[in-house]
Amino acid sequence: MFSDEVIKKLIKAGEIAKKALRYAERVTKPGVKVLDLANSIEKYVEDIGGKLAFPVNIGVNTVAAHYTPVYMDDTIIPDNSVVKIDLGVHVDGYIADTALTVCFNPVYEGLLEATRKSLEKALEVIKPGIRASEIGKIIENTIRSHGYKPIKNLSGHGIERYTIHSGVIIPNYNDLLNVHRLYSGVYAIEPFATNGAGLVKELNQVTIYALRSTSRELPDEVKSFYEKIYNDRRELPFTTRWYIQSNTDVNKVRETIATLKKYKLLVEYPVLVEKENGLVSQFEHTIIVTRKEVIITTA
Repeated sequence: MFSDEVIKKLIKAGEIAKKALRYAERVTKPGVKVLDLANSIEKYVEDIGGKLAFPVNIGVNTVAAHYTPVYMDDTIIPDNSVVKIDLGVHVDGYIADTALTVCFNPVYEGLLEATRKSLEKALEVIKPGIRASEIGKIIENTIRSHGYKPIKNLSGHGIERYTIHSGVIIPNYNDLLNVHRLYSGVYAIEPFATNGAGLVKELNQVTIYALRSTSRELPDEVKSFYEKIYNDRRELPFTTRWYIQSNTDVNKVRETIATLKKYKLLVEYPVLVEKENGLVSQFEHTIIVTRKEVIITTA
């Protein structure tokens, strides 16, 4: 059961996320630096009263997820590209997660339409108690009817307070082994479509991290960094560029990240790309499922 206060906070997070995504859609253009774009979107979220649930993900073309620009990143949005913007907002730990794709070549509009329609059709049928596999079936059938493939090893997910992935999986295909039903909870419905293999693989590149809680004693130089992030983020994802103010900070932050990894206090989110370099499209909304209704917080 959700209290009225919790629902208010979830809806407020969704409203902020919705505005931020509209803003992101307006400012995403070829020639723009990905770093400038991320900084601008993240500042917008904070300026209108939200806090970031995770660093803004900007996935260009074959990049499906988990890429956020690093300090001094000089990557730009290329011409004719397909760009995914995935952002999360929280209000007192209550999260809204949403995403869209923008396209700068009309040849790829069909890919976007397949993904967009699959999300719309899934949301139309969701009700308390629906099987997660049924949602996946609708997403898969819709995407395939447009001539594309769903990405099978990316999924929607449950959301809890200060936890972006609760462990509940909402597949993007008809996964008959997934017997979960959507009862009271918060969920992200997140279809991905591609003209490639329908799978993603990990790169040996990490731009997003999260901390694990600990009571162990840490070296002073690591302890202050850990406490600074944990007090701000708890176990929500972060990126190192948030904590680098100048070139002198770069090596220090890298060394601290390496030490946290050695102590097994760091969760890493490798950049994910389409396995056969297919283009990837993504759309996403967050929903609240109560015993009586479904509320789409980001639509």
